[in-house]
Amino acid sequence: MFTGLIREIATVKRYQDNILSIGSKHKAKIGDSIAINGVCLTVIKVSSDGFDLEVADETRSIVPPNKLQGSVHMEPAMQMNDRFEGHIVQGHIDCIGTVKGIIKRKNASDFTIEVEPKFIAYIVPKGSITIDGISLTVNDVYDDGFRLTIIPHTLKETLMQNYKIRTKVNIETDLFARYIDHILAHRGKGKVMNWNEIDNIQMGY
Repeated sequence: MFTGLIREIATVKRYQDNILSIGSKHKAKIGDSIAINGVCLTVIKVSSDGFDLEVADETRSIVPPNKLQGSVHMEPAMQMNDRFEGHIVQGHIDCIGTVKGIIKRKNASDFTIEVEPKFIAYIVPKGSITIDGISLTVNDVYDDGFRLTIIPHTLKETLMQNYKIRTKVNIETDLFARYIDHILAHRGKGKVMNWNEIDNIQMGY
């Protein structure tokens, strides 16, 4: 589990086949879960200046290759004794969004992100969303997208400062919205869910 608070801007040294090599100050251990641009990956090798991660075929089918290139957001998995900030993030990408608008205001910048309409049900006004691993608050929701207001600190400390119109972003929608939608959809069919099915839903995201 993650919080959506970026700990470091790391660098992709190499991405070949299903192995992603990261240059980072973070001292990882084999088996650790680490989110790269919001994607939860497992450490399979460590080096003096970073670590290697394995990218599953399912992840490769969803996440564009350019989201695993150059500079990337990095967050290690949350530990039991950590402060809980941000929001509950699983590191499982639901869809890819596209930046459709950027408006600079006096003390913030508004970003409008377009997504496939079928994902709008999981995006809640004033709720949480994860963009390339960053925990953010949704301001407005539309039929095919949503608006975020980004404060100067977030722009300065993340790669959002480099986003432009048509930039692609990894999106993880709200965990609880997904659960509720799934449960209600199955209840309408007269199906009673057991805890094994709920666990399977969680693992699926």
